[in-house]
Amino acid sequence: MFKRLKINPLKWLGYLFAPIQKNGAFFVFMFALGWICTQLEITLHLKGAHPYELSAPELFLDIYAVCVVLSLIPQKVRYWVRALLYVVLYSVALVDMFCYVKFESTLTPTMLMLFGETTKQESEEFLSSYLNWDIITSYVGWILLLILAHILWTILRNILCKMRNRMILPKVNEIVPMVCKAIAGVIVGWLLIDSYNQCWDNKVAMKRIFSYNTVGQVEHELTRKDKAEFYLPIYRLAFSIYANQLADNQIVQLEAASEKIKIDSCSYRVPNIVLIIGESYNKHHSQLYGYNMPTTPRQIKLAKEGSLVPFTDVVAPWNLTSYVFKNILSLQAVGDKGDWCDYPLFPEVFRKAGYHVTFITNQFQSKAGEAVYDFSGGFFLNNPDLSNKLFDTRNTRLHRFDDGVLKEYDNLKKEDKEHNLVILHLMGSHVMYKARYPQDTRKFLKYEMYDRPELNKKQRMILADYDNSVIYNDSIVTAVTERFMDKDAVVIYMPDHGEEMFDSEPYVYGRMHSVTIDYRLARSEMEIPFWIWGSPKYRELHPYGWQAIQDAKNRPFMTDILSHLLLYFGGISTPLYHEEYNVISPTYNSKRPRILKGETDYNQLKK
Repeated sequence: MFKRLKINPLKWLGYLFAPIQKNGAFFVFMFALGWICTQLEITLHLKGAHPYELSAPELFLDIYAVCVVLSLIPQKVRYWVRALLYVVLYSVALVDMFCYVKFESTLTPTMLMLFGETTKQESEEFLSSYLNWDIITSYVGWILLLILAHILWTILRNILCKMRNRMILPKVNEIVPMVCKAIAGVIVGWLLIDSYNQCWDNKVAMKRIFSYNTVGQVEHELTRKDKAEFYLPIYRLAFSIYANQLADNQIVQLEAASEKIKIDSCSYRVPNIVLIIGESYNKHHSQLYGYNMPTTPRQIKLAKEGSLVPFTDVVAPWNLTSYVFKNILSLQAVGDKGDWCDYPLFPEVFRKAGYHVTFITNQFQSKAGEAVYDFSGGFFLNNPDLSNKLFDTRNTRLHRFDDGVLKEYDNLKKEDKEHNLVILHLMGSHVMYKARYPQDTRKFLKYEMYDRPELNKKQRMILADYDNSVIYNDSIVTAVTERFMDKDAVVIYMPDHGEEMFDSEPYVYGRMHSVTIDYRLARSEMEIPFWIWGSPKYRELHPYGWQAIQDAKNRPFMTDILSHLLLYFGGISTPLYHEEYNVISPTYNSKRPRILKGETDYNQLKK
């Protein structure tokens, strides 16, 4: 029957092997290159990290697909296309491995951004400092060794080809190579089916991530359990280029939005306005809000003295730092048309109104190993042109603990003017909690002090570390108020979002990004502490303002409209200000929906 239909099953099976046969050296050496990168480049700072478990099948699937495309190209052109691919893939792998060796990070969007901002002189100094024998003998050397082996193989293959052309070889029955190719084709077919079944979900996730329009959407995608694994250097480069393009688009929008700023007048109602932004602070682990452990003794003392007013019903719009930062800095309120970057950022409004604006962050400083989460939150703050528009003064380095933020301010406050807006961004209780406070403070709370039989020892140790970080944070924020004790000043404290901390089943810590928002989740991750402290001079000079703050403490509030409260304190008259968004105004809209993650109204959740 096969003969009558002129179909040779052996020949057809051999076609599955043909792409590898025509590109044998490419397949072997590129597989080896990918294997070296996947096995050696492991996230160093994660305990128990291991290589991507689907490295082998996905490498096979990817390289085979490239070989199929190469097979469709005429042989003379194919030679040059392969040569170009070699140059690109080896070069990207070398750069990626170099970054891993020197900076403990593979290619990231931030690293690519830093490369783009590097001048020619800086590049020359960088190369002269880092290209040395130590690099050659590091993991980078494995790629260099592979390149050398590839070059030697190419030379040897050309010699063998010339020798074969001069030799008269005996004829071989054509059925033998056909059978061999058919067997190889069967193996290739089985491997393709197996690789497809294992790896296709990752390909779908890759396609999905390249379909988004903003860096924030990309970041949110990467919180999914089925997120894409960019396991090869070339994929990491493609992702980094894509993320930077999205960031550049939003920078352009922000630059256009800054043209909309119009200041009618400014009374400088409060000469010194301080905004402290904390990190990952579960409201229900604050003694100020009724927690049964002594985590905020200093804030409680200030509240009893009457200088600190805790607000009781405040939520964050997101449980992601970068999203919250964009919401609170932008004059857009959730629900307004357009995107956050279509509106001016309030620090620039303050600068144009005559305030001296200081920004000290212990998180958003561009660094080589920065994950996409920090890139998403800080790309616009670290853009040189935009940063110069937003801030008069800012820090240039990070600190192990948040007392470094205090020291930075003490060094920079000599630049303060008559009217000042100071924004302090802390690391707060960012995971890992044990690293957020000096270990000599461990004596305050230990895991044995927690009567939580439903938690095991490890969970109670994590809980104790978290609460100790809250105690340390209490000392930092109180120290900020002390620095403004003799000035006409208000200090506002708010964290970006909350954090799961074994409060209810399921007993977990961190954040549960991919689940539906119910009240259990909102309680831990979106309900946040929020308070306003007034200096003695402020309370004396602004009795009506201080009374307005006290009257507003139980009003429902979401931090996306914080900027309008700040504009009120600044006495800035501008069309951008909306009285109904000012929580201490008598005309504040307390019925406004508080939309969490752009989808769920907190006001409608069953408590």
